[in-house]
Amino acid sequence: MQRDSKLFYIVLLVFSTSLGGIGQFLFKEGLLQSALYLEVLVIAAGVLVYVISTAIYFYTLARTHLSWAYGFGGISYIVAELLAYFVLLEPVGVARWIGVLIIAIGTALVGLS
Repeated sequence: MQRDSKLFYIVLLVFSTSLGGIGQFLFKEGLLQSALYLEVLVIAAGVLVYVISTAIYFYTLARTHLSWAYGFGGISYIVAELLAYFVLLEPVGVARWIGVLIIAIGTALVGLS
């Protein structure tokens, strides 16, 4: 993989896995809705986001190594954790923040390899 194409695939993988975290957030947000039509609408948006995420991931996976691409999956956890904390106002302990940091470092190392 050439250096410029590697950066392109990194951007796609970060975008794709970030959408995965956003999809999780939308599922949770949908389940918190008091009106059934809002619940269905927000959950459907989450499914749509997941479909887009998966399509981008398939495109990238067809052109890169699985062992490299799969390492970016941790980004979805990071995004979900940040949305849970800042938007849903869920408590996040120090141990979990340390875990998020370790995932971020691991993902960066995978991207550099």
